[in-house]
Amino acid sequence: MHLTNKYNVPCSRPRHLALVVAAVAALGSVTAAADTTVTVLRIESSSAEKRYYEEVVAAYEAEHPDVDVEFEYLANEAYKTRLPTMLQSSQRPDIYYTWGGEGLRDQVDAGFVRDLSEPMRDGWQDIYPKSAVRAFTLDDRVYGAPLYATVVGIWTNTALTEQAGVDAQAIKTWADFENAVVALREEGITPLVVGGQDGWPLHFYWGSLVTRLAGGDGIEAAKSGDNGGFNGEPFVRAGEMLQSLVELDPFQPGFMATSYERASGMFGDGEAAFHVMGDWDYLPSKQRSVSGEGVPDDDLLFIPFPEVEGGEGNAQSFGGMNGFAVTRDAPDEAVDFLRFLLNADNQRKAAATGIFVPVAEGSAEALETPYARRVAEILDESEFHQVFLDQALGTSVGATINDISGDLAQGVVTPEEAAARVEEAWQFR
Repeated sequence: MHLTNKYNVPCSRPRHLALVVAAVAALGSVTAAADTTVTVLRIESSSAEKRYYEEVVAAYEAEHPDVDVEFEYLANEAYKTRLPTMLQSSQRPDIYYTWGGEGLRDQVDAGFVRDLSEPMRDGWQDIYPKSAVRAFTLDDRVYGAPLYATVVGIWTNTALTEQAGVDAQAIKTWADFENAVVALREEGITPLVVGGQDGWPLHFYWGSLVTRLAGGDGIEAAKSGDNGGFNGEPFVRAGEMLQSLVELDPFQPGFMATSYERASGMFGDGEAAFHVMGDWDYLPSKQRSVSGEGVPDDDLLFIPFPEVEGGEGNAQSFGGMNGFAVTRDAPDEAVDFLRFLLNADNQRKAAATGIFVPVAEGSAEALETPYARRVAEILDESEFHQVFLDQALGTSVGATINDISGDLAQGVVTPEEAAARVEEAWQFR
């Protein structure tokens, strides 16, 4: 006689019952596995931020045992290079990191992005400032959700500036900044470290100057071809000011062969007094330093990018509005997880860890470090937040902006030629 169970496993002798039990257990474990996997692609971030995501994922999976959420990370340049290809392939992530702007528009026009307008209207977008949602809104449809805002400013090692007699807190204008650079050089201290190899760190100089000179309205006017477009005076003047700074020999030797990651670590090692960079560099610069501790907090200061005399955008900020988009064929669980990740409670937890400055209303109250609070103040005081130009103007124009920023710093193009290249890229985007 043969024994059978509901899986129709034959058991000719009782001693095989153990094998049957094992088979049933194995089958049971398969049915208990997650039914849906949600993949999230993120630019490489600090270990503290990764731990934060792990905690959020664990909390979500505990409430949704049928969903498995997996974060994947790519270095900044690799992310920008590989994302377009990944979106066109079967390996596309369900959720991916985005800066919004024309780059997101390109992806939307290609049919890669899911429209989030309806779920966002269901109370989701109410927890964010309108400016944050606007960064991911195209033609009145919402294609992303905000994670945090970033501001480009000047990370300052006050132990070095004080050695040169420079009061970093008193740096308000571009002239103040140039005077500080001269004083540091005279003291034998490298004024600035920059990762020129990657392009975008030098774009932070040109883009910040353009924002100060033209303001958001001027940049929008240039997109419409008004006032000479990107050939206009503010864009030429930004190139002139960058080249005037370079004439003061502000950067470390070999700055064009230095990556952002290396420059970040060099600042953490105390090899320069200033680092014009986003507020996010607080933890990375420490982790990339030789000691792993970076510039001591007592010697660290984050100051706004200097104002420019007569500039239209002196009351504005320049940086990122960073968030996530959902790909077209992603499961509904991806939208559900994204809403959970970016809810007010989780944004307050992020603020408390100091890993970034979230945009959800009320989350800034949980910020603990003086640097994060200063960033929140800058954002609150700003009349307008201009998204990075290499993102806001689209992939092809952004690449041109990064290229001309490096070329200006090396003196291989004139400010007029640089502006003309941006205008040409915009016209043929």
